[in-house]
Amino acid sequence: HAMTIADRSPLPLDLLLTDLGRKRVHRVPGTAVFLTSDADGAPVVLLHHLKHNKVLHTQVVLLSVVSTDVPEVEDAERVKVTALEHGFFRVTASYGFMETPNVPSIPQAAGRHGINAKKTDVSYYLGRERLIPNKPRRSKDPEIASMARWRKKLFVLMSQNARGATEFFGLPPNRVVELGTQIEF
Repeated sequence: HAMTIADRSPLPLDLLLTDLGRKRVHRVPGTAVFLTSDADGAPVVLLHHLKHNKVLHTQVVLLSVVSTDVPEVEDAERVKVTALEHGFFRVTASYGFMETPNVPSIPQAAGRHGINAKKTDVSYYLGRERLIPNKPRRSKDPEIASMARWRKKLFVLMSQNARGATEFFGLPPNRVVELGTQIEF
């Protein structure tokens, strides 16, 4: 069904929008910005939000931040907006490799494309994955089994110490909602 999450595979956005049109999900005032790296499907964090909260903001922005192979992107070329049904917008913001993304400025920059977002009415939704190392598989060589375990723990430690999306994208911490999943590996 369109409102469930299937093993991290993205749900086609058109199916979600069709489902929203039939189900009449309760809408609340404001703008929800869902950061996503998938420019086609519905973001998993959006599906989690719908599954658990059963509401949507009146405006929903699916935002992809893209790094380009040029040092800087002209302001006029930075934001591309596609208006969709039911108050949804697909937004792609391009930044040069020498630039730091300024995500809070994007909804206002997209204002000329029909997005009406005040900074105080915008909530940013991020997905967070928590990695959990599973027990090592049995091996004839105990050294190999234990080595795999310490490598997994090291990877988890490195991922926990990586710079968070809130800080990287310059998001106001009091406007961010993180929804997480746990992944065993």
